[in-house]
Amino acid sequence: MKHKIGYNRLGRKASHRKALHRNMVTSLFRHERIRTTKAKATAVRRTAEKMITRAKTDSVHNRRMIARSIGDKAVLAKLFTDIGPRNKGRDGGYTRVLKMGNRLNDAGEMVILELVARAGEEASSKKKKVKKSAAADSDKQLGSEEAGEQPKAE
Repeated sequence: MKHKIGYNRLGRKASHRKALHRNMVTSLFRHERIRTTKAKATAVRRTAEKMITRAKTDSVHNRRMIARSIGDKAVLAKLFTDIGPRNKGRDGGYTRVLKMGNRLNDAGEMVILELVARAGEEASSKKKKVKKSAAADSDKQLGSEEAGEQPKAE
């Protein structure tokens, strides 16, 4: 029986597993979305979430701790200047796993691991809120016209 197993070893030796985590986390932060198997995604997700939590406060200590795992300086800078501040108000759950179905050759369950607060999606969500509020305002004006009141000039 496998009691008290804290993590998935993914059928690899410690050094291979560590390299896998480093490479996948670097790719996740670079592209903000990666396609992988469900087992790898859930294992890498834990590592990525801990790094994003550290990146929320930009200090020399935190940069050095994360630089041990991420060798690419550009990705490290992106993590601390872009991804960390984007998730400042979020208390966790920085990533999401979307199921894609099974792989054809071996029926491995494939997923997309992506950051919740992505760069392109923030602007679009703000636009939707603005459009909804503008529509609500126009509905209020139409309702006041029906009641015999004059619409307010803004």
